[in-house]
Amino acid sequence: MLFDLKSVFLNEGETKQLDYELDISDISVDGAFPFTSPVRITAKAHNRASLVTLSLNCVYNFERFCDRCGEQITGEQRKTFEHRLVQTLVDETNDDYIETPDFTLELDEVVISDIILNYPQKFLCKEDCKGVCQHCGKNLNEGGCGCDKKSIDPRLEILKQLMEE
Repeated sequence: MLFDLKSVFLNEGETKQLDYELDISDISVDGAFPFTSPVRITAKAHNRASLVTLSLNCVYNFERFCDRCGEQITGEQRKTFEHRLVQTLVDETNDDYIETPDFTLELDEVVISDIILNYPQKFLCKEDCKGVCQHCGKNLNEGGCGCDKKSIDPRLEILKQLMEE
């Protein structure tokens, strides 16, 4: 979606808002396609003291598996991102600003980058998820499994014998 910002850049105090949806269901993250609905985006550009600020409010649904127990997680994410916009950059290596030389901005690229860069590295069904038993594979959130937890790595069995002597 192309966001025309000419009136915002040229008029101090000017605000412009755009609401739209972006389908990113074809984007793969860690081999999965977690985005189950289009991202609902509210983009708002505001010129305050000749500094144009872009605020993005993004809402999307996701589906993932818990990284500890493997249970499916579905939910809604609400993210807010803010960027400073300039017409020209003096220092090309400065990532603090987004350049808009023709007073327009391709919002899709900015939204996708923001969502992917802020995507959690680990998903848990709940903060105190117990995971699965390493012997039988039972989900420990549903209760104990009865496996012998005192099994010793065979490579370290000799140390156990030394401790008993």
